[in-house]
Amino acid sequence: MRASPRCGARTRDGGTCRAPAAHGKARCRMHGGARGTGAPRGNGNARTHGLFTGEAIAELRAARVLLDEARKMLGELT
Repeated sequence: MRASPRCGARTRDGGTCRAPAAHGKARCRMHGGARGTGAPRGNGNARTHGLFTGEAIAELRAARVLLDEARKMLGELT
């Protein structure tokens, strides 16, 4: 146990984690060395509300262009 490689992840106090690394990994089970740890591939949560779809982004860009034109016109009037 004492001869096994250590995790090496940084802790909140600035030191390194002293737990042994998982077998064949560079980190311990608490810092991502265990099987099945970490976020799933892709970011499905970002797509649940629809704010980042191509259609929504195009609509925001069109609104921004319209507002810029309105500001420019108001600036010319004053």
